[in-house]
Amino acid sequence: MRGTFWLLFLFALAVALALVAGNNQGMVTLFWPPHRIDVSVNLAALLLALLVLVVHLALRALSALWRLPEQARQWRALRQERLAYGALREALALSLAGRFLKSQKAAEQVLAHTGDLQAQDSDQVLSPAEVGQLHLLARLIAAESAHALRDRGARDAHLQAVLRPGSSAQGTLGDTAKEGARIRAARWAVDDREPELALQLLQALPQGVQRRTLVLRVRLKAARLARQSGQALESARLLARHGGLSADAAATLVRSLATEMLHQAHDTSQLRRAWESLDAAERAQPELVARVCDRWLDLRGDPPQARLWLWPLWQRVVSGELRLSDAQSGALVRVIERSLDAVDPQWLGSIEALQRAQPANANWQYLAGRAYAQRELWGKAQQLLKQAVLGLQDVGLRRGAWRALAQLAEQRGDAHAASEAWKQAGSA
Repeated sequence: MRGTFWLLFLFALAVALALVAGNNQGMVTLFWPPHRIDVSVNLAALLLALLVLVVHLALRALSALWRLPEQARQWRALRQERLAYGALREALALSLAGRFLKSQKAAEQVLAHTGDLQAQDSDQVLSPAEVGQLHLLARLIAAESAHALRDRGARDAHLQAVLRPGSSAQGTLGDTAKEGARIRAARWAVDDREPELALQLLQALPQGVQRRTLVLRVRLKAARLARQSGQALESARLLARHGGLSADAAATLVRSLATEMLHQAHDTSQLRRAWESLDAAERAQPELVARVCDRWLDLRGDPPQARLWLWPLWQRVVSGELRLSDAQSGALVRVIERSLDAVDPQWLGSIEALQRAQPANANWQYLAGRAYAQRELWGKAQQLLKQAVLGLQDVGLRRGAWRALAQLAEQRGDAHAASEAWKQAGSA
């Protein structure tokens, strides 16, 4: 379409020239004493147009001549920028390939090129902010390579240059890179076994950044290393909520951290606060219920409080809503056994009901036998304990059953049976 319009314009121009200059009889007279020059108007117009064209071309040639030094400076700046980008790509590729020494050298070349660009006053293809961002990325790669080479001095020097308030990096990319630098610094602190420094660096990040999956992973490692189980547990919960961990891995990790937090309690008040800090789903897990009660009794807490924590879980087991594994039921039996001396009739009745509902379960047989022995119901206790020792898989419970049988034999004066039971307890 554009070509068509140009063709029409040329035709119109030709027609106009033919109409104006075809029958133009005008003359132009130039007086240069003692000379006189007569030329036609058409020739004079043509000569004037040629003069204007020559002057225009001359001015353009002079302008290009004067701009040669500036063009040379721009060409050198463009070459420096291309070299800097090439060195940055090389440094990144070498870092990913694990060739950290060469990666560090390539990053230092980027720093040299960007330093030359920042020192130049001529116009560049890249703005000063873009050059600063390139410089910042090169320092991050150099710091990462120095960390891999265990050169902490060079690593910290590059890191401080990135985080310096007067850094030339501007804009969204510069701010993002600085956030990344703090996250990498926290990971390096974890590698250097300095979890407190790592947590301090992560705490300085904006609130939104602190909830990113990468930050949560680093915080989880640092908190576990610093033995801050509460903070590690919170990080694990957030990771599970954001999909940073699989469901099974998250459940196992949360249970492990919760158990560790309960174990770190040094008195009953600390243990109570730690238990109340868990959410409802965590407080319903059999392993954690058994652990908190066991720890409560270790800290000389009153047994009624332990039984109060145990009761909701125990009701689910008695009603058949919850089926425990042998390890879970064994842990539950051990912690209930520790408070049998204060078991009330309600508990005794529920233990008896569960044993009758699951008569083949050796763990419930053992627990009922121990409860009957505590209530001095010797016959029932002996019968259930003899059945339990044949099916108990837990070594500790089996040894406890033999000890209980030995004590029952001693009470009824059967020295031979007591001796055999003690032998079995010792070899269990």
